[in-house]
Amino acid sequence: MEKLRYSVTVNAPVQDVWTTMLDQAFYREWTKAFGESSYEGDWNQGSEIRFLGPDGDGSMGGLIATVEENRPHELISLRYVGLIVNGEVEATSEAAKAFVGAHEKYAFSGSGGSTTVDVELDSDEQFVSMFDDAWPPALAKLKEIVEARS
Repeated sequence: MEKLRYSVTVNAPVQDVWTTMLDQAFYREWTKAFGESSYEGDWNQGSEIRFLGPDGDGSMGGLIATVEENRPHELISLRYVGLIVNGEVEATSEAAKAFVGAHEKYAFSGSGGSTTVDVELDSDEQFVSMFDDAWPPALAKLKEIVEARS
């Protein structure tokens, strides 16, 4: 797995960035760079969260993760535990093995009324270019949404 890093600085307080980034309605908006998506669950430490998008057959597919750490306005850390295929959790296929055990972290740091969001994630080599294409515009959209609301 490769460790990927992305970052954005938003002209807004940490609390505003945190709340907007994790809110269900805004999440759907800023993550459109990854395709139509949503999540089920919550961001509380120890919770299961499902990141969902439509499968080719119209059912919901996606990824399932455990929230390993949640330090409000500071850090969210996830560990992926499987894929969701036709509504079922799959953790043993070759496709699932590309994600199982991968981590994703969002770190928030504020300074002078601005907030920097640092995203760090593990990626199988086959997904690096997809993430490199999607994360920068997703973070730019997050910045746009937060700054328009602040």
